[in-house]
Amino acid sequence: MKIDLNSDMGEGFGPYRLCDDEAMMKIVSSANIACGFHGGDPDTMGRMVRLAKQNGVGIGAHPGLPDRLGFGRREIPFQADELRQQMLYQLGALMAIAGAEQVTVSHISFHAAMGNMVNRDPVLADLMMNAIATVDANLVVFVTSGSEIEQAAKRARLKTLALFLADRAYDAGGKLVTRRLPGAVIKDEAAVRARVRKFLVDGSVESIDGAVIAMPARSILVHSDTPGALELAGIVRGEIEATGATLAPAAELGD
Repeated sequence: MKIDLNSDMGEGFGPYRLCDDEAMMKIVSSANIACGFHGGDPDTMGRMVRLAKQNGVGIGAHPGLPDRLGFGRREIPFQADELRQQMLYQLGALMAIAGAEQVTVSHISFHAAMGNMVNRDPVLADLMMNAIATVDANLVVFVTSGSEIEQAAKRARLKTLALFLADRAYDAGGKLVTRRLPGAVIKDEAAVRARVRKFLVDGSVESIDGAVIAMPARSILVHSDTPGALELAGIVRGEIEATGATLAPAAELGD
């Protein structure tokens, strides 16, 4: 079985960094690169693209809301077309930077509040997916299984790749638990290891309230801003290899 391991990367700004991106790039198969709004800047984006190229890692755009102080996690009431233009601006910037390094952007993964807003509104989801398809119909869209984004991407004839978030808790309905609740972010190494092993072996995960739920995904996400992210990513990769699976970038797995 082939599976993708991805992380949101380059989310610092100027001299400030959230994670050891150089080390993380040696572990993952896909990098979701912040595009300058919630995090990142032109120099950081260029550095991430070069690191991905050097390590054979797939490159993806990670657009978010223009809110550095809130790290793109606070919703801002933009009009639908404003949100569309913000997404296109960020995607276009990364595509240009990648093109100058003679590599291509292969996928897109929405960050935090932007993704939540799109996932709640099927009309907005269609607007965003149609815009992506117009720019590059070969882009793979990272999705949550059964979400509005997934359905809209399929209507736009875009490839999708479902995510399993190794460091975030799910409720019994398969939705992410808000970060404001205790236990929403999973930092314990043993817990992450057990969750990943269960996902790889039988395609399920235990919810925050103890229910076992199906998790139909082909890509595992480790957030680079989770405490101990680098170690957690190493654990996830170790579990992938221990089960006999092989790593592959999103471009090889989207359907």
